[in-house]
Amino acid sequence: MGSAQQLHLGVALDGAGQHPAAWRVSGVRPSALFTAAHYLAHAKLAEAASLDFVTLDDTLALQPGGEEVVRGRLDALLTFAAIAPVTSGIGLVPTVTTTHTEPFHISTAVASLDFASRGRAGVLAVPSRTEAEVAHFGRRTLPSEVDAEAENAEVVDVIARLWDSWEDGAIIRDEPTGRFIDREKLHYVDFEGRFFSIKGPSITPRPPQGHPVVAVYGDSPYAHGADVVLVDEVRGARERFPDAKLLAGLSIVLAETEQAALDRRRALDAYAPFATGGLTFTGTPADLAAELPRIAESSGLDGFHIRPAVLPDDLALFTAETVPALQAAGVFRRAYPGTTLRDHLGLGVAANQYAEA
Repeated sequence: MGSAQQLHLGVALDGAGQHPAAWRVSGVRPSALFTAAHYLAHAKLAEAASLDFVTLDDTLALQPGGEEVVRGRLDALLTFAAIAPVTSGIGLVPTVTTTHTEPFHISTAVASLDFASRGRAGVLAVPSRTEAEVAHFGRRTLPSEVDAEAENAEVVDVIARLWDSWEDGAIIRDEPTGRFIDREKLHYVDFEGRFFSIKGPSITPRPPQGHPVVAVYGDSPYAHGADVVLVDEVRGARERFPDAKLLAGLSIVLAETEQAALDRRRALDAYAPFATGGLTFTGTPADLAAELPRIAESSGLDGFHIRPAVLPDDLALFTAETVPALQAAGVFRRAYPGTTLRDHLGLGVAANQYAEA
């Protein structure tokens, strides 16, 4: 009999939780949502459970809605850079908007996060599709959905080239000869694409992972080439993305009894009705632990991107009860297998496309 499939688990740390009414029931003070300490506390919960990574949402526009929803956010990448030195195992995957951000800047910022976290960085590359974001910059018209996705894919390609523009041994620090850098191991990327023309090399040395983990959402026809694809529609997803780590978004509302979980969900929806995208689960932590392997096996998934309805409530129950049940069933690890996010996800060493074999 073969060993059970080992799940990968990431968790979203967005505001007071995914549900728009989360701030009304969470014990977290609203002002705390704009502190690094809020995200550090929840990243530590995820780290103690050996989860693969945490994500933080971001856009270049205010969240939609009125007075009844949380509006305003911290910059996701800078927030994770702040907590990187005081975490030790959890992967850090901030959302970065690619449509209005130069790929050279993205590559150096994510590489810097990889240095700050000692090899635990990733990036969730997301295009912009709103007039509000276009109006903030005034440099272009709103791209079509297809063009925005194509540009996102080009950014993913370019940032990997820039990460590779320094070979791993480029810094030699040879004091007798006075040579700090081996110039033969720095490379121009000379990229000419549909959206960008980039010379290179990067100003930042090759990051500890070589390539920090690149994630995208799976609703894009250009999602191929990413390390991790996050999907809401699981049907046929494995056929569309045969080579990526495939994680399904899963919104959770947990309580010690199913009725209590249903009551929590009704109370949240009474404040602000909310139709989540993707899979949802309302019930007990133990029942969720039983469901996850079944869903993963039937859908060809590698794991789940957990979206707690309320922080810390649903994340605390998930890490304290669901994860130990998954570990007891032999479908989730009890400790990190290595030191980097690529280690956690089993992605292997990233080859440098400019280095000689």
